[in-house]
Amino acid sequence: MPRDPDWLHPLVVRRVRCAADAEPDFERWPARLAPVRQVLTEGLDLAKLTILVGENGSGKSTLVEAIAMAFGMPGEGGSTGARHATYPSESPLHDWLTLERGAGASKWGYFLRAETTHGLFTYLKNNPGGWDPDFHALSHGESFLAMLRSRRFQGEGLFVMDEPEAGLSFSAQLALVGTLHALAADPGTQMLIATHSPVLASIPGATLLQLDHTGIHRREWGELESVINYTNFLTEPRRYLRHVLQE
Repeated sequence: MPRDPDWLHPLVVRRVRCAADAEPDFERWPARLAPVRQVLTEGLDLAKLTILVGENGSGKSTLVEAIAMAFGMPGEGGSTGARHATYPSESPLHDWLTLERGAGASKWGYFLRAETTHGLFTYLKNNPGGWDPDFHALSHGESFLAMLRSRRFQGEGLFVMDEPEAGLSFSAQLALVGTLHALAADPGTQMLIATHSPVLASIPGATLLQLDHTGIHRREWGELESVINYTNFLTEPRRYLRHVLQE
């Protein structure tokens, strides 16, 4: 009888939940955010490729940051166990979480977030591993794709990304979709991504979770608010522009 592939390549993180000894204050940020409160009270199952979407302030970045840090990655980006840090601005959420890991799964992980890549690339330049390009000499899009195609994002592990589409053109986002899809094809790889991009949310096989003021909701691609809004805007932009332009 062939072995179950899930036994051969278990998810790196199966579930995220509140730690038994945690005492979150649900009247204060970030626990007062409905999606964060839902994770703390009900837990969150992660898929092989989980994509969080939602408006600014919905809790996407807060959740992926906390999960990355609970796994052992720096809040500003970097690999498991790295010490890259400039200014402590992270929420206390990572201290309230515990991760249920797959038995025998990889303990390697890497966190990449758009808003702190400049500092991360400076850290990598000052602590060279002997295989990196000069990320600062590349455009934002080129540097992001170069990082995702580097040896850091190969093999088994948990790879967390916060708005990797930031600053990327449409064609660069399509290239990023191809890169992420290829990365997800590795049996031992698991990815968690927060994004605003309908393009990134279209990666085949992704579990899409929409965050809003009521909590976390599983959605199909065509049901996402961002997809609906972009489609309507491109069809009839004046319907939206008349609310923001003074004429």
